[in-house]
Amino acid sequence: MTLAHTPTDGFDLEVPVVVVGAGAAGLTAALAARDGGADVLLLERDENPRGSTSMSQGYACAAGTRMQKECGIEDDGDRFYADIMARTKGKADPRIARTVADHSGAAIDWLVEAHDIPFRMNIAWAGFFGHSVNRMHGMPSRTGEELHGALTRAAASAGVDLVTGAHVDQVYADADGRVTGVRTRRTDGGVETIGCRALVLTTCGFGANRKMVETFISSFGSAPYYRYFGHEGNEGEGIQWGLELGAAVGCMDSFQGYGALAEPYGIIVNYETVMHGGITVNIEGKRFSNEVADISGQALNVLRQPQGLGWIVFDDARRALVEELPEFRDLVSLGALRTAQTPAELAALMGIPADAFLRTLADVESMAAGRAPCPFGRDFTAKAPLSGRLHAIRTTGALFHTQGGLMVDEGAQVLRPDGTLLPNLFAGGGAACSISGNGVDGYLPAAGLGTAITLGRLAGASAARLAGL
Repeated sequence: MTLAHTPTDGFDLEVPVVVVGAGAAGLTAALAARDGGADVLLLERDENPRGSTSMSQGYACAAGTRMQKECGIEDDGDRFYADIMARTKGKADPRIARTVADHSGAAIDWLVEAHDIPFRMNIAWAGFFGHSVNRMHGMPSRTGEELHGALTRAAASAGVDLVTGAHVDQVYADADGRVTGVRTRRTDGGVETIGCRALVLTTCGFGANRKMVETFISSFGSAPYYRYFGHEGNEGEGIQWGLELGAAVGCMDSFQGYGALAEPYGIIVNYETVMHGGITVNIEGKRFSNEVADISGQALNVLRQPQGLGWIVFDDARRALVEELPEFRDLVSLGALRTAQTPAELAALMGIPADAFLRTLADVESMAAGRAPCPFGRDFTAKAPLSGRLHAIRTTGALFHTQGGLMVDEGAQVLRPDGTLLPNLFAGGGAACSISGNGVDGYLPAAGLGTAITLGRLAGASAARLAGL
């Protein structure tokens, strides 16, 4: 057990609000708590806080933002909510889905206007993978590192006390479930106890905890080629603390996968090449899925192929879409990109059967011309077929982030199974139940950061109000 009774001799120090985990959700929660007038201590286990936010592409989906309006995009919470429920086949928790849909736009606007976070719209992502309109808000560099750095600087400017190298390993609580404080172990061996009036858990999910993955996500834990691409600190501690306090959890089998992780480089392959007409083949030279039906579910599609591998194939026109993106530049510099003037030459570079690959390309050309249907249901007719010089990158699938977690109300306060509130516990980011329903195919692109920012802001504001009582 990581829970303990309140120390009889008190705490080493006390603050109104403690936030555990300095990713996007934790930094946003700390900013919101400071805006609400509370003193905040933000605790991060790593000496250099990076985590899932820095490893991502930095996109957050949100509805009804001022940036959308400026781009002529009509969107609101009702439309976003409808998309969430449609994507998850009604399996997303309605209260959390409604909360995120209604508050996501305001959260992005607040970060931009009150804290100078430089979000921009990515127009190329319009209408893909369950979003009926473009909701992709990201950084100018299109990296999570820039987002994490901007949030960290904003937190410092707002007066948030961030302590790194401080691993919370124990939560103190009274018999009624009211949290009274936490214990941290510092990297230098020091131990501190910290009292608080409100605790916000933003410790991310449990993707790095293989036992929890096998317990809750059997579809991935039993995959023949298991790969996790996420921060090693995502061990589910926040969820476990919540369970020990009597919290309810939801959608624990839900996760974000990604079927385009460059192998063996561990770098994301920018999916714009596929979204705009590129294809994925296996090592037998054959297509095996509708590549644009589900960017998350494609992870399992790839992992179920021989050796758990695929090849993304595209031409110069699609390459131009990603030429200047940092991940693509890194892959080119590392030699991950195979390039050839003819399909047969490319097949040789890929080490796949040329005859099967040529048949696959001919079949796709027929589909693009409307002469044959795609056996996997993809519509190629709106895109020009691949032509001229071709390129390929070898990929695999991976679990990126778990989406299940602690159940919360409209203010991101943690709920018990009977629907009552735990007295002073809040959650956001991967520690909280997301909007992805069950399984892998309910994930909407950028829902992870979108939900983290939205629930983080609500959690921080709620914690500040409670701590001020």
